[in-house]
Amino acid sequence: MKLNGLHLLLTYQCNFECDHCFVWGSPNQSGTMSLGQLRNILTQAQELGTIEWIYFEGGEPFLYYPILLAAVHLAVERGFQVGIVTNSYWAIAPDDAGEWLKPLAGQVHDLSVSSDLYHYAEPASQQAAYATQAAGQLGIPVGTIHIAQPEEVGAACAVGQLPEDESNVMYRGRATDKLAGRAPQHPWKEFTACPYENLVEPGRVHVDPLGYLHICQGISIGNLFEQPLSAICEAYQPQAHPIVGPLLDGGPAELVRKYGLPHAEGYADACHLCYTARLALRSRFPEVLLPDQVYGVF
Repeated sequence: MKLNGLHLLLTYQCNFECDHCFVWGSPNQSGTMSLGQLRNILTQAQELGTIEWIYFEGGEPFLYYPILLAAVHLAVERGFQVGIVTNSYWAIAPDDAGEWLKPLAGQVHDLSVSSDLYHYAEPASQQAAYATQAAGQLGIPVGTIHIAQPEEVGAACAVGQLPEDESNVMYRGRATDKLAGRAPQHPWKEFTACPYENLVEPGRVHVDPLGYLHICQGISIGNLFEQPLSAICEAYQPQAHPIVGPLLDGGPAELVRKYGLPHAEGYADACHLCYTARLALRSRFPEVLLPDQVYGVF
């Protein structure tokens, strides 16, 4: 497996508790990377030799602003391009937004700002507007992530990293509880492939504060606090993985068939079926279906 991007979940904590969140971000969540852990991760990424991009995500990474700044500077010093994903809660006025972003000018190559009805009372929030304006003035490349409501049709399906502009909800994490019932349901047998992730050569993976490497949120392929990133990548055998293998053979429907899982007749999308199946399988495969945070246990 050759990686060119590493997305760091700096914290599971968030000042919001959005209905669509993959990782159940919340003020009550636990798990935040220390500066020492960040140095360790960046060293491993550098030693791997193929990583070009480091993204800082959450939760909300700006909640730990001094550590975020230090980690961004470390990543740039090591030759990485840097991205940040934020809900821009901190951009309460144009001057304030500029002060928050000024130390990141010349350091951040992609600032992705979430703005939709999950985060704010209007689709295009004032905070996102202030953050976008300040980033433009400072020369920081910026884009907006907008996740559509379940009833909206015509939005794109995101493959891999969430794109700028509008994309559909992926019904995993909190969205299975809060949003899946509002979406049209489709026969479970139709979900014969994973439409959102390249599970063989993903290009980028997520690493969380506990060290788990996620090929998709909640599906671990190793822990880089216990085993080097290079060794995890070298040893990765998708077909042998108890969750990835069936997904490659026949999508979420194959998880149901292979493990004889109870199921409903309809699901909102492939993620909905996959996540529901994984919840049922956690006790059987506790070494790969973790951590608790991603499954709403906190």
